Amino acid sequence: MHNPTPLHAEFGVRLECPSIEALDIAALRQLIDRYSFIHIPGIASGDETHLALTRSLGEPEAEHVRLGREGKVAWFGTVGNVREDGTVRRNDHKETVYQTGNNMWHSDSSFRAVPSFVSITCAYETPDEGGETLFASQRSAWNRLAASDQTRLEPLVAIHDYVYSRTKVHPDAVMATHAASLPPVRQRLVRRNPQTGAKNLYIGSHAREVEGWSFEKSRDLLDGLLEETTADEHVLAHRWRPGDLVIWDNRCLLHRGAGFDADRYRRYMRQTRVKGAGPTLEE
Repeated sequence: MHNPTPLHAEFGVRLECPSIEALDIAALRQLIDRYSFIHIPGIASGDETHLALTRSLGEPEAEHVRLGREGKVAWFGTVGNVREDGTVRRNDHKETVYQTGNNMWHSDSSFRAVPSFVSITCAYETPDEGGETLFASQRSAWNRLAASDQTRLEPLVAIHDYVYSRTKVHPDAVMATHAASLPPVRQRLVRRNPQTGAKNLYIGSHAREVEGWSFEKSRDLLDGLLEETTADEHVLAHRWRPGDLVIWDNRCLLHRGAGFDADRYRRYMRQTRVKGAGPTLEE
């Protein structure tokens, strides 16, 4: 791997590497801890090498939609509108509507008792217009807070609720079996990187309220923090290209999709996630 090229003043680097197999995993872990977002163009090469990389970084996380709906374990989720048989789902398809929930700022699997460590995404077909993914650093947001605010926030616990966030898209967005598999969970509002000690906020669309606070007071805090964290000057917009491999740290980054016209374009990307080390309350 060659020297990383910075992508934003606050986080993110691009690497050049000839293949997934050539990645130095120990060095990659250090880059994740330091930069949070890693873009390696041109090396996406199918599910087999993708899953091998995932396993090299930790335990793969079961994809929650298929697990909740069907009770089946699958390591991959497909991002986009291309089905397994190559046909496409248009804008009015229920699954396309469901995926618009990803256009809200979130951290992957913050609604699970053990949330994700990293997401790993390989791009194969990408739209000519739209389809970017936007990222923002909750570590940088924490560092911008006044010391008095940090002291006030650090002891707090937030309730993360998948059904709460997804029913914003449509009241029937989550099947009953899927909802039952993902009850609300308690997460630290402020997390700490175990390797570096760096702290960060842990918020996003799945964060419903602060434990022990009224809903209205909770929303005032969480919405205000989210607005400041994701202000334009703090956002990195990734424009996907076929062959891209991107790894991002869900412990400290928020992201959201920018959307695309599924009636005009095809988008086919494959994603795995690595399970976190444990519940955030034990960090």
